Amino acid sequence: MKNLFLTRHAKSSWDHAGLSDIDRPLNSRGKKAAPFMGQLIHGKADIPDVLISSPANRAFSTAKAFAEIFGFIDNDIIVNNTIYGAGPYQLLDIVKDQDNLYHSIMLFGHNPTFTTFANMLSNENIFNVVTCGVVRIDFNVQNWSDIDYGSGNLIYYEYPKKYAKK
Repeated sequence: MKNLFLTRHAKSSWDHAGLSDIDRPLNSRGKKAAPFMGQLIHGKADIPDVLISSPANRAFSTAKAFAEIFGFIDNDIIVNNTIYGAGPYQLLDIVKDQDNLYHSIMLFGHNPTFTTFANMLSNENIFNVVTCGVVRIDFNVQNWSDIDYGSGNLIYYEYPKKYAKK
C-alpha cells in the first residue's frame, strides 16, 4: 500500500508587485492555515515518510510549517524544481520515481495541476483543491512505479474552511 498526499500551498500574498511569482510569500491567512492543516493531518496519524516541495516560496513555506508539526527539519524537505509549473504527467513521473522504501509521500505544489492530478489518479471529481487543501489518495501497490491514472482511492480531501467556526 502506498499513500500519496497532495498539498496545495497556503494562501499567498500579492502585496509585492515587483516580486516574481516563484518568490511570493504566504499572507497572514496562509501563515495560520499551514500549521493548522499540518496539525489536522498529524492528528489523523498521517505522517508521510518524505516531504517534496515545489521551489516556490509559498509552497516551501507551507512544507516547512507541516514539517515542523511532523517533527521534520527544513533540511528534510526535498525541493523538486519540476513541481513548479508541472503538468499532471510530470507529477506522475515524480511519484513513480520515488524510492519504494517510502510508504507515503507528501507533495507541496500548485493548482490547477494538483486538482487535475488528484482527479486523474482517483477518478473523483474534486472541483478545486483550495489553498492549503490536502488530498490523500491510497494505492494498492507495492511499488510507486505501478501507480497510474485511475488506480488510486480518494481517502479524504481536507481544507481549512471545512473547520472554520460558523
